[in-house]
This record gives sequence, C-alpha cells and structure tokens, in this order.
Amino acid sequence: REGHRTLEAADGLAARAAIERSNPDLVVLDVMLPGTDGLDLCRWIRSTSELPVIMLTARSDEADRIVGLELGADDYITKPFSPRELAARVRGVLRRTAPAGVPLERIAFGDVSLERATRELRKNGLEVKLTAKEFDLLWFLASHPRRVFSRDQLMSSVWGYAAALDTGTVTVHIRRLREKVEGDPSVPEHLQTVWGVGYRLVP
Repeated sequence: REGHRTLEAADGLAARAAIERSNPDLVVLDVMLPGTDGLDLCRWIRSTSELPVIMLTARSDEADRIVGLELGADDYITKPFSPRELAARVRGVLRRTAPAGVPLERIAFGDVSLERATRELRKNGLEVKLTAKEFDLLWFLASHPRRVFSRDQLMSSVWGYAAALDTGTVTVHIRRLREKVEGDPSVPEHLQTVWGVGYRLVP
C-alpha cells in the first residue's frame, strides 16, 4: 500500500547478492540474519556506498542499537513493531537521504568538469572528446559519488540492458575514461575499482 517494491532475502549471503544485483533505494537489515548477520552486512554496505540502511532487531539493548548506528545505519527499529511504524521510518530515511529535486547540470571533481547540456568534459579547462557512452557512464558514476556499482548494474543503467551479456564493455569504457580523466591511469584517483564488486567514482 505504500507503493514500494520489495525484495526478500533469507540469509546474509542472499541479501548481499540481492543488493549487488538490484541496487535498491533502501535496505532493512535484520541483525539476526543467518550466515552473515545484519551488522556485518551494514559494515560491508558502508564500506562501498551510502545506501540507506534501517536496522531491524528483536534486541532492545541500548548497546546493540549503538553498534548499529555507529556502523552507519540511518535508523533502528526493534521488534515487535507495527507495519505503519516501519513504513513511517522508511519514508523518513528516504526523505532525509534523497538528493535535491533540482537535476544536476554540472559536476566537477579534481581538475575535471562535466556539462550535461553540452555533454562536454573539460580537464584543466581544455575540452576532452568523449563518445556518447563514455559520457553517459562517467555522468552516471559522477552523479552517485562513492557509490559502488557492479558491471551488471552499469550495463543496465547506462546501456539499458536488462541483463548484461557482455560486461567486458564496461571494463573497456572504464579503461578509456581513466586515460582521459586520470593523472596516472595506472593508479586511478577518481575512477576506482572495488575488487569483487565493481566501480565507483571518488571526487
């Protein structure tokens, strides 16, 4: 009734796979998940992204709540709870973490700037030629700073493929972009690889 599309995971490993595959807007983590528990998952999420997290637990001990919040959870709710309370907390977290309503038209990081209207990349004030997909990929990553995306997610978001048939395309485009925006492409400062997960742009 709240209009949210939800995915469920029975254990920590399944939850991590679902997060990597689906790129959700928010995660509700049960601390007592079997396998990798909710606290470990929250720690992993915070190491790779700013994805909003609500911790859900049967524990009411203050120490447990503090651990979850210190790991980077955005909110905490204890069992038993009403669906209305959970829905209200979800709305509150999404409202607090939502980007501003005005669409970005210019993004700058390091000595690089991107202009959306003209689809131009400038480095140290000089225009650098990009292909259409190179610009789309760089703009997408720059619009979500520090958030890690898998190759499948990038193929879906930038190329529009429901399923990635050739994620090597992403690798090639990342390599070309590094050659154009990084001071030393072999040691990228901005377009970083997160091993075993994907790529992120660090301003």
